[in-house]
Amino acid sequence: MTKIDDVAKLANVSKTTVSRVLNNRGYLSQKTIDKVHAAMDSLNYQPNAAARQLNKNKTNIIGLLFPAVANPFFAEIVELLEKKLYEKGYKTLIGTAMHDSNKEEDYVNQLLSHQLDGLIVGTHNLNIDLYSRFKGLPIVSIERKVNEEIPSVRVDNYSGGVKATEFLIEHGAKHILHTSEHSIDSMPSGQRHIGYLDTIAKNGLTPYNLIVDFDMTNEIKMKILKDFFIDHPEIDGIFAGNDLEAAMILNLIREPIFNFLAQPNVIGYDGTKIMRTVLPKLPTIIQPTDELTTKAIETLEQRLNGHKPNNEYVFPVSLYNG
Repeated sequence: MTKIDDVAKLANVSKTTVSRVLNNRGYLSQKTIDKVHAAMDSLNYQPNAAARQLNKNKTNIIGLLFPAVANPFFAEIVELLEKKLYEKGYKTLIGTAMHDSNKEEDYVNQLLSHQLDGLIVGTHNLNIDLYSRFKGLPIVSIERKVNEEIPSVRVDNYSGGVKATEFLIEHGAKHILHTSEHSIDSMPSGQRHIGYLDTIAKNGLTPYNLIVDFDMTNEIKMKILKDFFIDHPEIDGIFAGNDLEAAMILNLIREPIFNFLAQPNVIGYDGTKIMRTVLPKLPTIIQPTDELTTKAIETLEQRLNGHKPNNEYVFPVSLYNG
């Protein structure tokens, strides 16, 4: 089994220097840091001690890192996490990192340097190398697969895709569009699209897919949607990527230019309390945010206490039909 002595010898530095790199303490040149990490990678050294060391310097601060709190789903997740963590004696540091891998790495470094006790992440950045260097760190993801070692808490997105598509078919739709993101293959939410495709195939229908990325401006989204509907007047059912997109689509198809269209059925995804209040008649798939956040905190505390939780927790979704 590789030890810290082996890393120090290969990097030609002291054990103290390796420890300082692992715990991000004191000033070290980038050249030294790179040498130590190169030695760890070469020896496949897994510094489990880094996670145990974190517990000796508790801050009672948990970092929450999500794509954008302006989105109702993430806003509800962050609000619930902050409230529940506060009740347990924690303060929170909230950050948004929409496609900003540097910012995400900065939060992980804050964890390693003992400025945070733990992290709950739901960002859409992929392949962050820093996660793979340390095992057992108190990190939990929500609706994101970071790696095989960090626990994830998510919903049954495949079932959500099936439920949404079946709803539209049951209401007479035969030409059903699903709006999704480029990252559908690498995120748990990509299972929604697979559920959609399987249900479309099962019913002998033709799939329609339109890429509408989460971080696009509303103006770009509107143009993409408008151009698609002009080219495909046959669309009579729309499975929107989220409730905000569904609201945008409802407004768009009411424009006079689309009077020639049969008014399609539209269903959203997320089902947050705010969206059900603003659009009470919008059908949607509800993600159980209360259960997701409770399990995420429970799993994080297991990691903080040195226990090994399950690698994945999956919760059912439900259909809301106004």
